[in-house]
Amino acid sequence: MIEEITLLASVVKWTTYAAIVGVLVGCGTTVFLTTLTWTSSQVGRYPWYYYFLPMTFAVSSFLVAWLAPEAAGHGTEKVIEAVHKRMGRIPFKVVPVKLLATVITLAGGGSAGKEGPCAQIGAGLASSFASLLRLDDVDRRKLVICGISAGFATVFGTPVAGALFGVEVLVLGQMFYDVLFPSFVAGIVGYHVATNLGVQYAHSPICVLPHMTGWSMAEIILLGAWCGLIALFFIEMMKLSHRSFDRFFKGRLLKAVVGGGVLVLIAVFASPAYLGLGLDTIDAGWKGTVLPTGAFFWKSIATSITLGCGGSGGVVTPIFFIGTAAGNLFAHLFNPQYIASYSAIGMVALLAGAANTPIAASVMAIELFGPALAPYAAVACMVSFLVVGYRSIYPSQVLGMQKSASLPVITGKPVGESDAAVVSLREKSLIGIITKLFRSRNLKDK
Repeated sequence: MIEEITLLASVVKWTTYAAIVGVLVGCGTTVFLTTLTWTSSQVGRYPWYYYFLPMTFAVSSFLVAWLAPEAAGHGTEKVIEAVHKRMGRIPFKVVPVKLLATVITLAGGGSAGKEGPCAQIGAGLASSFASLLRLDDVDRRKLVICGISAGFATVFGTPVAGALFGVEVLVLGQMFYDVLFPSFVAGIVGYHVATNLGVQYAHSPICVLPHMTGWSMAEIILLGAWCGLIALFFIEMMKLSHRSFDRFFKGRLLKAVVGGGVLVLIAVFASPAYLGLGLDTIDAGWKGTVLPTGAFFWKSIATSITLGCGGSGGVVTPIFFIGTAAGNLFAHLFNPQYIASYSAIGMVALLAGAANTPIAASVMAIELFGPALAPYAAVACMVSFLVVGYRSIYPSQVLGMQKSASLPVITGKPVGESDAAVVSLREKSLIGIITKLFRSRNLKDK
């Protein structure tokens, strides 16, 4: 009897705390999205607005540096770092500074996403709420994870996938089951609060799906592998961009001028469609429109430059763009009748690979595109997740498992600390790794 009463009290406690966090994050996300929509519409009236990108990046960069250095980067990465290293302690000033810096970046034409700021805003509000209640570090950490989940759920309109993302993205290969229930509560409450406050979300059920045959399954596996390779390319481009700007361009102003100038050249000689959020392109891919062949490449470059030179924003919306374009190109080359469905599968598969969140990405496919897409999306997401290996768009993500016994790693280390994580991979030949892989399988078969 005591056990049941204690557990019931715990359910009541975390339902209350998580619901309050959901309300706070729902309101915060609504303010951010409304501000972003209005600002973008005002700036968008001027056809050459992106010529001011150097100034836009300079303002965003200096604003963050002066008022809240903790708000630098692409949001979710900083929150993951705070969860692992500071038990979720995030200063409240991060919330307004991140909101303003991201609105400036995105409205001005910077190629970034809106989920990172929402995750950071949600985590910051949750951390401040925990401080108000004087909660201990363990409970604070749980509330901050709820804030991540609610932020992701409210920005994309995917309450279940958002809750799963918050508990899956922290550790590669592991989920925080003790935070799963409050994360669901926070995500669902935040989603309904944002909806009631007028936020609208894009959902596009896919009508034309592949017939389940041996070849179609092989094609989906190939699509997943393709998306994994594109995710790997994007991750490495992000690393290269940050290293290059830090090494060759000293000072925030110089970084902003160079980065903004390069994006202006991309807009002029490639297309302005690779700037900003790119939601129109994503929507076109979902509807079966054939996208430009180099769309995934240019968006990867534009996003890497934006975040490398001091712009503020997230990475998931660009991941959606890149994944949609990658799936679109794959369908155009191999099976044009499934352009819409492969674009949708590519979007979630690239998220699964880049963020190491195959479960959240698979559920997102159901919430955005309908349950009929689930079997195909789940297979592609898992393949992409495996192909990426021990890399992540979030360097602070902790390694919690081995993706293959033939590629051993030291778990418990951040993905970004590759030298400490990967065990002498350079000493292993490709033939040796494959031989060990099949030998291990044969032993298990016996």
